[in-house]
Amino acid sequence: MKKDKRIEREQGDVNTTENRRKYWERHLSEPAKTWFDEDAKYFLHQSLSTPVLNVLSRARGIYIEDMDGKKYIDMHGNGVHNAGYNNPAVIEALKKQLDKGMTFCPRRYTNAAAVKLAKKLAEITPAGLCRSLFCPGGSEAIEMALMLAKQVTGRFKTISFWDSFHGAGYGAASVGGEEHFSAGFGPMVPGAFRVEFPNYYRNPWGFSRQEEVDAECLRQIELVLKREPEMAAVIGEPISATPVIPSRGYWKGVKQLCEQYGALLVFDEIIEGFGRTGKMFACEHFVIPDVLVLGKSFGGGLVPFAGIVTHEKYNVCPHRSIGHYTHEKNALCSAAALAEIAYIEENNLADHAAELGGYALRRLIDLREKHRLMGQVAGLGLHIGIDLVTDRNTKARAIDEAEIIMFKCLEKGLSAKTIEGNILTLRPALVITRDEMDRAIDIIDEAIGEVEQGKKY
Repeated sequence: MKKDKRIEREQGDVNTTENRRKYWERHLSEPAKTWFDEDAKYFLHQSLSTPVLNVLSRARGIYIEDMDGKKYIDMHGNGVHNAGYNNPAVIEALKKQLDKGMTFCPRRYTNAAAVKLAKKLAEITPAGLCRSLFCPGGSEAIEMALMLAKQVTGRFKTISFWDSFHGAGYGAASVGGEEHFSAGFGPMVPGAFRVEFPNYYRNPWGFSRQEEVDAECLRQIELVLKREPEMAAVIGEPISATPVIPSRGYWKGVKQLCEQYGALLVFDEIIEGFGRTGKMFACEHFVIPDVLVLGKSFGGGLVPFAGIVTHEKYNVCPHRSIGHYTHEKNALCSAAALAEIAYIEENNLADHAAELGGYALRRLIDLREKHRLMGQVAGLGLHIGIDLVTDRNTKARAIDEAEIIMFKCLEKGLSAKTIEGNILTLRPALVITRDEMDRAIDIIDEAIGEVEQGKKY
């Protein structure tokens, strides 16, 4: 059987490169190597995970720690650590829920924790979003949102964006824009159309003005809406994972087109929700969607949990089950989500993300004057990306350099992730302090400087 051996970098750093092998040789102690080898022996091997990067022993606050006791500021965290790893308040809430003896709740029943969580989401999400449905993970939540849109509209087609990621499940991968999660599986869910996301730095048309990019991207959406009348939804992240930050005018235009052509607007805030962008929800920077999808940090960084929130008028499926999940109203997960939300609110973490994120962005932009490898620096709140280039004029992606910078950062105590091969993404826990952020930026500064001086890994 012929296998495609191409290395895919779109969603993250690759686990089969020579630099990765060097990292293992230098940093896996004998105890860690034992667990590393066991992982490689018993898990299916796949890109982006097994074989793994290292073996962790604990995580706390903004830090992860390996088996040798080395701590790393974690600027990735898979998006689950908004309130910090192993947040004591979330742990205490889980302990109390365990002591109550109400954890798993069989379907056809409900419980106080799940109801309180749904009520809380109705209170804190933008006006009009008031009906929830929960599930184990973000991929399932995306599929619930799409099924709801199809039931509401009686249509089946969707518009999403190239280079987007909405989950690895079949339906979620069908609307994703990355070949990595759809190649080799045969026909995906039919009716999935894709358009360009408004990337002002890397737009393919050579436009110099934001308005020109917005107009072209909106033109593409309207063209599909006109020619494919069975459109149920437009689905996208309000801010991309890299991040690319569209204008408010762009999303207003998308919302108007959805209303004009009878499609629902679905926002995937699995990464951006719960304070990450400087507001409790990223859509607050733009427009209110018809369906809001939540996940990752929704489980407090301790348990898997996700869900959707929508409007009263879309509560129209009593004859169907669009989220028939065993853990739909899991009381333990609901308690974790409630505790996470309470901690974010009580400690003003969204405001902190806005203030500290602005400070970090200014520091990184200043570093562009020092480092030729730094192309664009973009961010909103504590959701920041550094686009590394070999030439600022051509914007050629510095893929090899980015991987070396990532490993040098790791050696200096900072864990970050590359997306699209060359974009160093920074998404720390929202509890990070200014001093800790300064340390993280100092490490990035040092690592980029070493690579620019020709110091390979």
